[in-house]
Amino acid sequence: MGAVSRVTYRVIYGDTDCGGVLYYGNYLRLFEIGRTELLRQNGLTYREIEEKEGLILPVAEAHVRYRRPARYDDLLEIESWISEVKSYKVCFNYRIYRGKELICEGYTVHAPVNRQGRLIKFPEDLFAFLKGLSLSCDPENQ
Repeated sequence: MGAVSRVTYRVIYGDTDCGGVLYYGNYLRLFEIGRTELLRQNGLTYREIEEKEGLILPVAEAHVRYRRPARYDDLLEIESWISEVKSYKVCFNYRIYRGKELICEGYTVHAPVNRQGRLIKFPEDLFAFLKGLSLSCDPENQ
């Protein structure tokens, strides 16, 4: 099946550095918005994962490729999808556009961890849900 989420975000003044450019670390916040909305748009929230499954999904790895600067008041579109789900990890991919112009892309890898901070396997129902959202190829090539 697979799913791609698209959500818009307008760059606020507080997101920018002294040059009026989106501060580089804030792209990871946009990635978080993207993955949160991907799950929400498909019927599950991070809060439900934490409460129902008793686990959290910390970032174990992050990669960002900056292509063009975003600036104050730009309207951005965050595109998010899941590219891989394994028993112990899930990989979210992102592209951020200003209009049709790609300004940033990257991914984050998350590991399921219990409340005691120990790595655990995804519960079967959550694993199946995430697997159902994952795409077998880049959404741009579909």
